Amino acid sequence: MMDREQLLRDMFAAAIAAADPALCVPKHLPDPPKGRTIVLGAGKAAASMAKAVEACWKSPLEGLVVTRYGHAVSCQQIEVVEASHPVPDQAGRDAAERMLRLAQSAGADDLVLCLISGGGSALLTLPAEGVTFEEKQEINRALLASGAGIAEMNCVRRHLSRIKGGQLAAACHPARVVSLLISDVPGDDLASIASGPTVPDPTTREEAQAICARLGIQAPTFVETPKPGDPVFARVENHLIASGLASLNAAADVARHAGYEPLVLGDYIEGEAREIGLVMAGIARHMIRAGKRCAIISGGEARVTGAKSGRGGRNSEFLLSLALALEGTDICALAGDTDGIDGSENNAGALLLPETLSRLRTKGLDPRALLDAHRSYDAFEASGGLIVTGPTLTNVNDVRIVLVG
Repeated sequence: MMDREQLLRDMFAAAIAAADPALCVPKHLPDPPKGRTIVLGAGKAAASMAKAVEACWKSPLEGLVVTRYGHAVSCQQIEVVEASHPVPDQAGRDAAERMLRLAQSAGADDLVLCLISGGGSALLTLPAEGVTFEEKQEINRALLASGAGIAEMNCVRRHLSRIKGGQLAAACHPARVVSLLISDVPGDDLASIASGPTVPDPTTREEAQAICARLGIQAPTFVETPKPGDPVFARVENHLIASGLASLNAAADVARHAGYEPLVLGDYIEGEAREIGLVMAGIARHMIRAGKRCAIISGGEARVTGAKSGRGGRNSEFLLSLALALEGTDICALAGDTDGIDGSENNAGALLLPETLSRLRTKGLDPRALLDAHRSYDAFEASGGLIVTGPTLTNVNDVRIVLVG
């Protein structure tokens, strides 16, 4: 049993390591420009990306990046600001305003190096004209509570902003812009990573209006964003340097080396966490019946809607649902967020062992009641299954692993 537990931990560590900015950033850096090099960035990995740039760059640097509270690292030339995620705060708004001014100061001989990662949308908040900061905060809360997919949320955010949806790149014109992106979105749509501040926006304000109308969310106004083909993007390059799928494949390599056949389902697995647990349980039962020794690996971003109280997270809720659906089997599993934070608690995720449910019942706890109350953190805290990594300083979304055999 300890061998399987260690294998799961090793697979999760490999997934995180595959997205380590210290490894991903250096090989994608451009040559220094004739003029200034201005570094701008936003996201949970922004500070560690900035540090990786400083470690390799031989010319003078200046700039500003904003990251989540607790995710900062010390940089010498690039200023690092911490702000709130997932609901924006004034620190994020002030950083975004300063960032836009820096972008507007760039000239034709300058390079603007943008470091973008998951979480950047909430951290880089600069409301459009006609939208107050308080309205932007309330709309963001409503989107998070609505159960909307990340693409829908980012469509709305882009059309309520002065900096998202390619508007940061537009502000840099005529400077050269090189954007390095660490993806936390299924399918790695560049326009959805941090709401695409340097990427042409293929969506329209009418689409954003329709999403809000369907969700019953009131917004005061929507702005239009620069589209593909706009001349402001003539000197803009966007490079994907780390992704959820690459991290899933890194975990698969560890499983293969340990004698498990990896079954990588991809990073498009979205929906309610407990429903994903039921689906994965069905796949696992099929593999058990077929006599397979395999690792079922998936990524994406699950969600938990309707939770008004209780301590939990999408990965621990997925696992508790999986545990109940697979009760009586000899299954082990791990699910965690690669940024080190599952929901709002201190854990990255949790570890499911065959004895997890019996441990809970021995302590007088009802696993089904805990799931229904969205108290999955409490469940795995009681069973000793919490995975605590602290902030990993990267973010390529969730990793879910189910070991069969």
